[in-house]
Amino acid sequence: MNKSFYTVMTFVKINTRRFFRDKLALFFTIGFPLIFLFVFGGLNSGSSDVSFKVALINESTTTFAKDFVQKSNDSKVLKVDSKITTLDEAKAKMSQSQLDAAIILPKDFGQIQSGAKTPSGQAKIVYTQNNQQSGQALSSILDAEFKGINSQFVKNETPFRVKSEQLNERSLSAFDYTFAGLLGFAIIGMGIFGPVNVFPELKKMGILRRLSTTPLKVWQYFLSTMIGQAIIGLISLAIMFAVAISVFHLHVVGNYFELAIFLVLGIITILGIGLALGGWAKNERQAAPLSNIIVFPMMFLSGTFFPRFLMPEWLQNLSAFLPLTPIIDGIRLIATEGKHLIDILPQLGEIGIWMIVIYAIAFKVFRWE
Repeated sequence: MNKSFYTVMTFVKINTRRFFRDKLALFFTIGFPLIFLFVFGGLNSGSSDVSFKVALINESTTTFAKDFVQKSNDSKVLKVDSKITTLDEAKAKMSQSQLDAAIILPKDFGQIQSGAKTPSGQAKIVYTQNNQQSGQALSSILDAEFKGINSQFVKNETPFRVKSEQLNERSLSAFDYTFAGLLGFAIIGMGIFGPVNVFPELKKMGILRRLSTTPLKVWQYFLSTMIGQAIIGLISLAIMFAVAISVFHLHVVGNYFELAIFLVLGIITILGIGLALGGWAKNERQAAPLSNIIVFPMMFLSGTFFPRFLMPEWLQNLSAFLPLTPIIDGIRLIATEGKHLIDILPQLGEIGIWMIVIYAIAFKVFRWE
């Protein structure tokens, strides 16, 4: 075996063993991203059915009103609070945002008026200003429901109609966006905070200074760190995928092998930032603030926790130049849209450019002590 490669693989084993013996490193690399996965997964993977918390105040004694109340209690759209019986109680709940609206059925609701053959009535929806959108949506839903009831009593001609058609194209769910961003968050944690925390400590203990007296080259040390971190990163991300698929029913459309290759490229790219910061800093006081300055803009502007298309256009254009942006975009394209590596050449090109720039800086600023 080539001596240079043997040296690299030796340090890969040393760094990997040191990582798995470090409980704090294990927590922040594997445990911490899993905590975020459960938090954001619970927020974004719930049922997509729309529902409204309402109070249903029935002032009518008609059979039709009683049937309407029964159907509303069984409805999946309306979550009726049966404990509320008056409008004042409903107003108190709405003022505290515990209710979206109140539905009032007046005394004449469901009565058959003189000269008529069918029951009639007008339900009233009451909502507060801060629940205006929910109130208007609820009004539209009830209006559509009453139209269906009306059609049973009165036959109307409908010259204009709507026909719906489902496309075969896939679309991303909220959890799909969140999960790809959480992978980016995990890559930041293992790629930047790992070296930033480890290197200054090794310098403080004099370990790197002693290594500098050996034939070990900087590129060998960097390469061993890259290989070791790629292995650790794939293990951590594989655990996240397993949890997301088994617990939150993530559906991975793309090819796992191509996704793994892309994730390795992402880990190595972001790791270069950590190597540059950790290799340059003499101690934690220098490394910590500088790493935060770099990490936080990437976390909030690269689509880690929410889609970039929600940002203003100028901010989208600015965030496109961050190194984490093409990584998260590429993960989403492969995992959720089934794209292949050949289809995401723009993202790969951006990652390649960033990798050259970042590692050129890392080699330039690295110091053993």
